[in-house]
Amino acid sequence: MGYVYLAFAILAEIIGTTLLKMTEGFTKLIPSIGCVIAYVICYFTFSKCISYINLNVGYATWCGIGIVATTIIAVVLFKEQISLLGIIGIILIIIGSIFVNLFG
Repeated sequence: MGYVYLAFAILAEIIGTTLLKMTEGFTKLIPSIGCVIAYVICYFTFSKCISYINLNVGYATWCGIGIVATTIIAVVLFKEQISLLGIIGIILIIIGSIFVNLFG
C-alpha cells in the first residue's frame, strides 16, 4: 500500500511542478489553482506513504523519479535544453535512487 501512496505522491508532484511553470509566477489563475491542489495531494499522499515505507527510501524514490520525470517533461514539453553533464547527473540520480531502494 505504501508504494501506491508513493506513486500518487510522485504523480501529483510531477503535475504540480509542471503546472508551477505554467503559472508564470502565480499570475495565471487556473494553473495556479491546479498547482496548489496537486502539491496538497502530493504531500498528503507522501505522508501516508511514509507510514508504510522508510522515510529514506520513500524520499529518495520520490525525489529521484520526480527529478527525472520533470526533466523529461521540461525537455519535451517546454523545449528546454539539457547538457551532457545534465544527462550524466540524471543517470547518477537514478543509480542513487536504485541503491537506496535496494540497500536503504
